[in-house]
Amino acid sequence: MTSPRIGSKVRGSSTGRPIMVALDLLGRRGTLRVIWELRLGPMTFRALQEAAETNPALLNARLKDLRVAGVVDHQEGGYCLTDRGRALMDALTPLYKWSEAGH
Repeated sequence: MTSPRIGSKVRGSSTGRPIMVALDLLGRRGTLRVIWELRLGPMTFRALQEAAETNPALLNARLKDLRVAGVVDHQEGGYCLTDRGRALMDALTPLYKWSEAGH
């Protein structure tokens, strides 16, 4: 499966509009978990794999997708959210609050 890109056909959309690309990316198995685990700071691959409770192949695939989307980067301390990734976490905060309220 290729990384979702704006302007390219994605699951659920032949137009590749930005919102559909984002929903395709976020709907992929393990994506939200990886983003969630990186919210507090950088993690090595091994630590992220353990925290996300996933296998190396799936984690590699998700990290590739998230790097292509500009959400995650790899630096000296490990994988971390980019400014774009932190903005995504900010955008997801209302959904998190809604879910915690028991809806």
